Amino acid sequence: MPKTIDIDVPDLSGRLALVTGASDGIGFHIAARLARAGAEVVMPVRNRAKGQAAAQRIRERTPAAELDVRTLDLSSLASVSGLAGELLREGRPIDILINNAGVMTPPTRQVTEDGFELQFATNHLGHFALTVHLLPLLRAGKAHVTTQVSVAANQNAVHWDDLGWERGYHAGRSYSSSKIAVGLFAMELHRRAEAEGWGIRSNLSHPGISPTNLLAAQPAMGRSRDTTGVRLIRVLSRLGVLAGTAESAALPAVYAATSPDAEAGHFYGPSGFMHLSGPPAEQEPYSRLRSPEDGQRIWALSERLTGVTIPA
Repeated sequence: MPKTIDIDVPDLSGRLALVTGASDGIGFHIAARLARAGAEVVMPVRNRAKGQAAAQRIRERTPAAELDVRTLDLSSLASVSGLAGELLREGRPIDILINNAGVMTPPTRQVTEDGFELQFATNHLGHFALTVHLLPLLRAGKAHVTTQVSVAANQNAVHWDDLGWERGYHAGRSYSSSKIAVGLFAMELHRRAEAEGWGIRSNLSHPGISPTNLLAAQPAMGRSRDTTGVRLIRVLSRLGVLAGTAESAALPAVYAATSPDAEAGHFYGPSGFMHLSGPPAEQEPYSRLRSPEDGQRIWALSERLTGVTIPA
């Protein structure tokens, strides 16, 4: 059986946190842990009913939880702009942003309403646009921004010559490409924040491996049944071997976003064998995430593709 793992989280009373993908899986447990520490948590979700149900589950554990369910589809730049516009009009500084949501390996290439490949749009471009739109609130809150990558960011490469995978779509490599891209963005955000004195701390986390719905049956993504991979991960998680639980997999992001020991520009993941499970700890950033030149390149490409630039 897997061991129950938890970490000390500072008192977050009065702090505003935004967690993408908080209606399910790892994102749900991130939001729940922040709420238990006293943060007011904004939960932007694509399916509002699912988000409200998740918020109710958190309140059952933490009756005093302050939760704010909003609507967000990260694959849609209009939806990202809409949520950012709401928050900017309200004007409340954001203390914590955890870019966690994602989609994983649809079996066939899917294209968003903006014309982008689904994984690249959701995992990277949506988070890029949201973070850059919200920079005024993040700067006002001297925010801790933690961006979730994946063990897949230690494989393959950014598909620079065909970001939309129009020629020879490969589900796994496309996923890796999107997670490397968002990791490069987060590291470039760190460098720009330091150079410009924005007061923002940007770092990276990854959850290891755990049995979430990313690889489960999702008819809307063209996956009619659970993958062999997710069935195996569920077994390993139950046995407490190699894979963690969704709850333990949430802790690296919570640690990276809240711990006074977690530093800007650093990388946090599980500390167990091969960094697949276990308590969170710092680790060396994957080689694919280290290049400042690639960070600048992905930032410039993302500005061009989304039309979102640093607010004046």
